[in-house]
Formats: sequence, C-alpha cells, structure tokens
Amino acid sequence: MAEIQPLRTLRYEPRVVGSLDAVTAPPYDVIDEAERAALAQKSPFNVVEIDLPRGENGGDPYAHAEHTFEAWQQQGVLVREREPAIWALTQDYTGPDGKTRTRHGFLCRVRVEDYGPGRIRPHERTHPGPKEDRLRLTRATRANLSPIFSLFEDSEQAAWHALEPFTKDEPFGTATDPDGTVNKIWRVSDQNAIESVQQTLSDRELLIADGHHRYETARVYAEEVGGEGEHRYVLMFLCSLSDPGLTIFPTHRLLTDLTEEKRAALQETVERDFDSTPIDASELEPGPGETGIVLGYLDRFDNEPRRLHLKDQSIADATLRDKPEPYRRLDTAVLEALVLKGALGMTEDDISHFNGLNYSKDTNDARAAVTDGRADAAFFMRATPVEQVREVAEAGESMPPKSTFFFPKVPTGLVFNPLE
Repeated sequence: MAEIQPLRTLRYEPRVVGSLDAVTAPPYDVIDEAERAALAQKSPFNVVEIDLPRGENGGDPYAHAEHTFEAWQQQGVLVREREPAIWALTQDYTGPDGKTRTRHGFLCRVRVEDYGPGRIRPHERTHPGPKEDRLRLTRATRANLSPIFSLFEDSEQAAWHALEPFTKDEPFGTATDPDGTVNKIWRVSDQNAIESVQQTLSDRELLIADGHHRYETARVYAEEVGGEGEHRYVLMFLCSLSDPGLTIFPTHRLLTDLTEEKRAALQETVERDFDSTPIDASELEPGPGETGIVLGYLDRFDNEPRRLHLKDQSIADATLRDKPEPYRRLDTAVLEALVLKGALGMTEDDISHFNGLNYSKDTNDARAAVTDGRADAAFFMRATPVEQVREVAEAGESMPPKSTFFFPKVPTGLVFNPLE
C-alpha cells in the first residue's frame, strides 16, 4: 500500500509575489524557449527560474537554481508552513474536444517505494535523459518542485468528499494556465479530514499518470541520501480514477525521414496487416466506439486520408506474444511493434531520441504537419481509456511512450516539498 502524508509545505508568499498567476508555470517538459521567456517576464520569481534554470553567461544552470531557491527563502518569497496540510486542488478546463470539465484532487507527499503490486505502478516507459536532468536539479534544490500526477481507485469519491467542505471557502490561491485552465488550491490542515483521506487510500495502489521521470528520480535520490527523513517522500497530485473530470486525450505519431525503402516497407506492412478505407480528413482521429485495433493514416505522397483496421487480433498476438493480453490490445503498442519497429526498423533508442519520429497532441496540427512537409506521414490515434491504462499496469507492463495525454497538466509552483 502507498503511504500518504500531509505536507509541511514550502510555498510562495502571496503578500510578496502577488497572484500565483505570475509565478506558476506548466511542467518543465512542455515548455519551449519562447514560453519560458514569456513566463520569466511575468515575474522575477516565476518558478521557471528554478525548475527550468538557465545559468548566467553560460554558467551552471543547477547552481543558478540552487542559489535562486535559497535566496527566495531568505527574502521571504518562499515560506515554510509550520503545520502539515493536504492541499485540495480543482482544475476548471476546456479540453481539446471543446468540452468544459472540472477535475478534483489533492496535493500531498507519498513515501517513495519500488514499483510493485499494491504500491505504485508506472504506466509508460521512460527515457534516461530527463531523469539525469531532474536528479541534478533535486540535488541542487533539495526539494520537489513539480508534483507527480497519480491515480487511485475510489469509486465512492470518499477522499474528495473529505476535502470538499473546505473548498466552500475562498481558495488560498488561484492560477490560470496559458491554456485557460483555472487552478484553485485550498489548504486543509483539519486532522479528521487528513485521516479520512489516509484511511481511504490505506489499501489502494497508485498508478502514475504523468511524471514517471520525476518519480524515478525521487527513488534514486532517496537511496543516494540514505537513511530516513524527508527525502523518503515525494510531492504528488492524487486524483480518483472515478473523478468525472478525469480525461485522457490521444497523442498522434509523426513519421519523418521516410526513404523510398522505408516507405515501401511501410506500405507493404499496411497492405498485409490492415484493412484500409478512404475517409474524410475530418475523420482522421478514430472515435472511442470503434472496435479492434484502429488508426487514422495520412501521408504526403498521395495525401489520401485512410482508416486502418487490423485485419485480425491474431496478428498482434503473434507479434507481441511475450506481452500480456491487455498490452496486445493497445493501438499504440501494435503500431509500435508492426510499423515503427517492424516496417521501419526503429530501435528503442530511435524512439527515445525521436529519430524519424515525432508527436502531436492536436489533430489539426498533425494533419498540417503532413501537408506542410514537417512530417512525411502521420498515424492518428484515439484516446486510451482509463480502464485500459489500469489493465496494462495491473498486468505488470508499461505502455509505449506518449500512449496517454492527461489534460490538463498540473502546474508547477502551487506548493513545493522540501526534502530536508
């Protein structure tokens, strides 16, 4: 079972920084240079200065993060809470599908453990580069700056019901993301509420939705420091799998650098393993009601949108015979096995380093990438249902990278978790 604890939070002091709008930011791995510059201009105290640091005059970025983080604490920009608390969080958002929803959850700290049944499970494979970066940043700041997003089973919504009464008051802070998501947080120090949340999760398993690199970094850091202490816990945002505001959207695959040989191999695999049907360009993203393995496809060579249906599940079963049954029913897993690794000969290293492969979270952008030449071809994915994510994790398997797009992201800068 996962151990859930309240936080003795390190947080921004509103009387110094003003609104959280000015100092919060999206997770580091979705920020490009232009957005980082725009965030830094909003406030000298914006969290990108420590979470996505840049060394002055080409200096060490991690040293910059360390010195800035310490200076902010000395100046009262960041203050340490005396009393442990759980922080309730709501996110009012409009999804890529145009629908408005509210996601509910809470920020706390969770004891770092090895992956395993009944404790904490990953759901996607990770790459080494980001883990090394996050480890160096953790050593420099000795804090968790950005929360990991995890899910847990709570069909009765008992954890949220314990916190919800406290959200009737004015929130401690509000931050609106660049995508328009309104994030509100409430500090909940009531012992009965905290114990109720802990009791609800006392026998629950946590499934990491977003932040695998940060969690694995936390494991390495905890062992590196050794012994017991604050470093044995990691900052998490927890959300029920049954929360009505929990949604997953797809991430489409873009193929680049298709040589004549690779293009021929791709065409051969598609013709051999899939039934292909012409469709309208507006139908490229498959719908949730379509059965079997289904993909949308478009390339720049004939520019004819097509729907691809795997001819028979036995094709996936034979190709992925060493994988559990839930994994063999994943669109992303079958595409990776048959097309990326099979037809195109990509290795794990190619996939990790985007050699011949890129991604887009927007259907129109993915289509435009083909038509304007940024990509040679695109596979359009449907969203992976939450239940399928859970089934694959319970089978002890990790999904291919970018199999899920949990929206919205959880902002960085709402609260921090000191590790000493």
